[in-house]
Amino acid sequence: MILKLDYFYYVLGAMLLMVAWMALRDKHNPRRYSSALFWALYAVVYLAGDQLPPVAAGLLMVLMALIAGFGGVALGRYGDRTEQERRGSAQRLGHKLLIPALLIPITTVIGSTLFKDVKWDGLFLLDPKNLTLVSLGCGSLFAVATACWLTRSTPMQAMRESRRLIDHLGWAVVLPHMLAVLGLLFTEAGMGKAVAHVVTSYINMDVRLVAVAVYCVGMALFTIIMGNGFAAFPVMAGGVGIPVLVGVYHANPAVMAAIGMFSAYCGTLMTPMAANFNIVPAALLELPDKNAVVKMQVPTALPLLLVNITLLYFLMNL
Repeated sequence: MILKLDYFYYVLGAMLLMVAWMALRDKHNPRRYSSALFWALYAVVYLAGDQLPPVAAGLLMVLMALIAGFGGVALGRYGDRTEQERRGSAQRLGHKLLIPALLIPITTVIGSTLFKDVKWDGLFLLDPKNLTLVSLGCGSLFAVATACWLTRSTPMQAMRESRRLIDHLGWAVVLPHMLAVLGLLFTEAGMGKAVAHVVTSYINMDVRLVAVAVYCVGMALFTIIMGNGFAAFPVMAGGVGIPVLVGVYHANPAVMAAIGMFSAYCGTLMTPMAANFNIVPAALLELPDKNAVVKMQVPTALPLLLVNITLLYFLMNL
């Protein structure tokens, strides 16, 4: 293939290195050395991930966690424009500001559908194994170029804005990466078998409604802990879904899996660990309470979880 996913990892790594360099030069950042080290270590994961031994990659992540845990990642100064300048730019550009944002999904869809079989000199134009991600990467680069053209800015200004956003998000940027690794560790460690042993030993799973409730609530709770429904699914499906709901109550596996994931999404609504959904919006909107999004979603998540339990109870044998 011509465009591989690895190329976009290198772009991300180069951007993170630039963020680290700008943080190091920012004398207004009270933690500029530790902040620069944090982002430089994260850049190494993207730039040399395939070449790093697993132990070395793990040590890098542990070191990053220690830096963030001891408050080593701090905000600096970004040369923000005044409120009057921002309003003037917004009025001048109007709805054209939406063009870069819309380019990302449009390019992703076009690349994933129309370009999936396109070849150049006998090679696939886009990596067929990671077609959607490569298309997303292309769309993101097109969006940055278009934004620079519309606003008459330079790529360096785009990097300054990237650094400002990344610094405001802080360690939460790394959280999805680490939680994905945690999900794999739980699966490899046999967490599903441990869950099965606990629930069958201490909970009466002979009652169908109890088994359904344990499965759905467990999906939500593990998602709250790990921040990722996809990481929670193999644990609860291996512990309760397959051996109890499918094996004992003859549930339809497709229904069990689908409603189980819906239950996991209820957990997503209630946890700051789901940084992409709950911490990032709070940072983008510059809300004073970082957990404001979670607090607003809990009254929706709890009734929805009860609905999922009810649906699975009545639909599991369809």
